[in-house]
Amino acid sequence: MHIDIITVVPGLLEGPFSHSILKRAEEKGLATVRVHNLRDYATGKQKQVDDYAFGGGAGMVMMIEPIARCIEALQQERTYDEIIYMTPDGETFDQPMANTLSLKQNLLILCGHYKGVDQRVRDKFITKEISIGDFVLSGGELAAAVVADAIIRLIPGVLNDETSALTDSFQDNLLAPPVYTRPAEYEGMTVPKVLLSGHEAKISDWRFEASVRRTKEKRPDLLKGTGWE
Repeated sequence: MHIDIITVVPGLLEGPFSHSILKRAEEKGLATVRVHNLRDYATGKQKQVDDYAFGGGAGMVMMIEPIARCIEALQQERTYDEIIYMTPDGETFDQPMANTLSLKQNLLILCGHYKGVDQRVRDKFITKEISIGDFVLSGGELAAAVVADAIIRLIPGVLNDETSALTDSFQDNLLAPPVYTRPAEYEGMTVPKVLLSGHEAKISDWRFEASVRRTKEKRPDLLKGTGWE
């Protein structure tokens, strides 16, 4: 998988992609993330990428011209399965969307900033608009990092245990069950005996029942229509 990210503050994305799972994915040749500074595609001495909104109002708007130059230059290198715009009014990102996007080969993510981008950018280039929640960030960079992380970890071979991603919360509309490790007893608190039994079928049943129970308690909305309500 190849992911290009367009931003006006590339420094915000240096950390997330240089550590842990995302770094290992690149080292294994399974995923590549490239960050592009939008100001490199701006003209003039000031390298301006934003301007006042027509009609007035507070806040600046990202201009179409530098964005168009950047996207069109990148499109000369590859064909994108999706050109994504990170925006508070986009479709809410969830695990099924991450699963779908993890099957793509080439993704381009545009990070919003200021009061957003000129609507013509969205009309001309964007194929998918994504939000990570009903709140507003200073820009789309952190949201883009969240989306990239959720997608890349699903690529086969990225995680050491390939079944791990399949047992995460929100797969099959269930939260993950409680997990335990050594010691088996701590200050009177013990690990459920079934997890120490070595009986795989019983352990699997316990984990499923615990997942359903935890989901009912914490996120009952996830169970609607599943038959597990």
